[in-house]
Amino acid sequence: MLVAPTGAGKTLAGFLPTICDLADNPADGLHTLYVSPLKALAVDVQRNLLGPIEEMGLPIRVETRSGDTPSDRKARQRIRPPQILLTTPESLSLLLSYPDSATLFAGLKTVVVDEIHAFAREKRGDLLSLALARLQTFAPTLRRVGLSATISDPEAYRGWLAPDADAEQVDLVEGDPGAEPDLHILIPDGKIPWAGHSGRYAARQVMELILAHKTTLVFCNTRSLAELIFQDLWKVNDKGLGIGIHHGSLALEARRKVEAAMGAGKLRALVATASLDLGIDWGDVDLVVQMGAPKGSSRLLQRIGRANHRLDEPSKGMIVPGNRFEYLESRAALDAIDAGELDPEIFRPGAIDVLAQHILGIACAGPFDEAELLAEIRSAAPYAGLTDDRFAEVLRFIATGGYALKAYDRFKRLAPDGPGRWRVTRPVVAVQHRMNAGIIVDQPMMDVRFKNGRTLGRVEESFGSTLVPGDRFFFSGLSLELERIKDTDLIVHASSKSARIVTYGGQRMSMSTHLAERVRRFLCETGEWHRFPDDVREWLEVQGRRSILPQPDELLVETFPHEGRHFFCIYSFEGWNAHQSLGMLLTKRMEATGLKPLGYVANDYALACYSLEPVSDPKSLLSPDILEAEFIEWVEQSNLLKRAFREVAVIGGLIERAHMGKRKSGRQVTFSTDLIYDVLRRYEPEHLLLTAAWVDARARMTELGRLVRLVDRAAATMVHVTLDRISPMAVPLMVIVGRESAPPGGAADDAILLEAEALAAEAMRVD
Repeated sequence: MLVAPTGAGKTLAGFLPTICDLADNPADGLHTLYVSPLKALAVDVQRNLLGPIEEMGLPIRVETRSGDTPSDRKARQRIRPPQILLTTPESLSLLLSYPDSATLFAGLKTVVVDEIHAFAREKRGDLLSLALARLQTFAPTLRRVGLSATISDPEAYRGWLAPDADAEQVDLVEGDPGAEPDLHILIPDGKIPWAGHSGRYAARQVMELILAHKTTLVFCNTRSLAELIFQDLWKVNDKGLGIGIHHGSLALEARRKVEAAMGAGKLRALVATASLDLGIDWGDVDLVVQMGAPKGSSRLLQRIGRANHRLDEPSKGMIVPGNRFEYLESRAALDAIDAGELDPEIFRPGAIDVLAQHILGIACAGPFDEAELLAEIRSAAPYAGLTDDRFAEVLRFIATGGYALKAYDRFKRLAPDGPGRWRVTRPVVAVQHRMNAGIIVDQPMMDVRFKNGRTLGRVEESFGSTLVPGDRFFFSGLSLELERIKDTDLIVHASSKSARIVTYGGQRMSMSTHLAERVRRFLCETGEWHRFPDDVREWLEVQGRRSILPQPDELLVETFPHEGRHFFCIYSFEGWNAHQSLGMLLTKRMEATGLKPLGYVANDYALACYSLEPVSDPKSLLSPDILEAEFIEWVEQSNLLKRAFREVAVIGGLIERAHMGKRKSGRQVTFSTDLIYDVLRRYEPEHLLLTAAWVDARARMTELGRLVRLVDRAAATMVHVTLDRISPMAVPLMVIVGRESAPPGGAADDAILLEAEALAAEAMRVD
């Protein structure tokens, strides 16, 4: 496993043994498989590999295989594969589902897994780990290579990469760290806003940075923010510089066009999201700007690494914090990078729905022996602890659908093929599997396109369905007006008028745990405050005079009245997702105790609940049993579990998104899964996929671990301060009360800033 900073030549180093071997021993057949988390990364690597190979005149073919590859080329690749094939975990899994897979991979010498940190701990990593175990069966002498720029625990990744999780089999090569990055925090006019999380107030200063550099990447944490920042920069782009936008919801054609323009040096800046965190490397980028707090030191380092791809020159980056808490988080991220401290990485057992998909894929390739397959699966690190009983349960699920569904033939996909052996029930099962396999389950989407048929990209159905003809929204860098909705298409035309911003569902990025710990320390370590801007330092000083500044191991809770309501603020720094979950649970408990709650708001740093009656005993509200009955009741009654079930049902193959000649709409998939969900809840509550959905809903969607830590800390370390009015630290929360669902931009932002100043004036009075 090779760990080295971006720009150090990891990818070429991973391929050098292959090139040397094929130069000395020319041969046909698949020699090396390269697996990346992004299709775009494989395309970029192919382009960079072909240059050296052609210059040396080597007869080595390099090809890509992904969902975008034409079907005729896919068929030819199985018959006459290139020596080097670049692919993704999903496409590799599909290759393994064909009867000729054993022949195709029998001579495989090397698998290179790039950006291993990006997916090893997720479901895509589970799928790839199972695929690696299968490849090892076909080619026992196979060599595995892992590449990464930012991992904090190389030993854990060595174990994930190795057969049988034996880390001793994996040699660790750590590259020269190169020049220290040149990182700063941008503070226009020496002032940081009280509210907001986008850094939009600094658009003109960011434009000045773009003018002063050759090429700038402007990273945003969400697609909505990327569209907003793009519009803000255009408003102050007095010189008409070329600026592009890139995020995952844009059409492939639009993204490729922007990538080509960047590669050709035609753009001075590109506004992007995590779609460019990895891979695509442009040597002319000499500045990276992070809008809003980075949420993690590893993520920030990965993004900054897009600039100056030379080890002897520092990567230059600038962070634009959205508010005062975000300033502390940004400072914490820079300190963590200086200390060489990366985000902690937690591995979890392999997901059951992924295992079901993999087993069915193996069956599509041909009958399998149950004991042999179990041994192979256990050689994949995420499934090393798979029990005999759980394996048998997964087989029963694939074979019958489970007790409540076994009467339906459509769920019968496996059948016995002799003692201890299994096969698919009918050929159409294999066809359907290949059409539906995959780990990424998108939200129901709607296409955005012009009347001439040109597609701009896709928005989530939950947003698109709220639009009516005449509504305008910013997308793909344009103001678009909706003409009509046709099936799942939004037919639009360009407009010059102001518009709303597209909103997306899903989780927000939460601040990493080690950044949260650093921010907690900043609050009480006054010796660090000389590094802060004057307004941040004054904010903390007045907080200390009017309330308290908690110690790192204390949980501060403030209660105070404001405009006829009573507020209950918890400063835990455990992240927006955990705070959202706790807010739901607390308001339920407050309702039960007669406090008449009206609502709650949350950010990464704190949670505020507000009610008609005052909270006098916050410790009783935050007792540990809140994670028992109330949590279970909330998850079961909310859409959270249904959404999780839809994902595991699609991944596990219970629900098929596509059939021959047609594809189900997102609404149809949701309807189908909701029906099955209700049946299973009623007749088979212990069904394998309901259990898997619970695991997802609790651990992934609510960040249960952080929620548990928060509640545990409350019991032992709570410091309750009763105030007569709002405190300085409460201002960023109070500003969004009543506006938490308002889309960002325009008049809403102006109103928030005005209210923030009024609240701040009240909070900062020391009389």
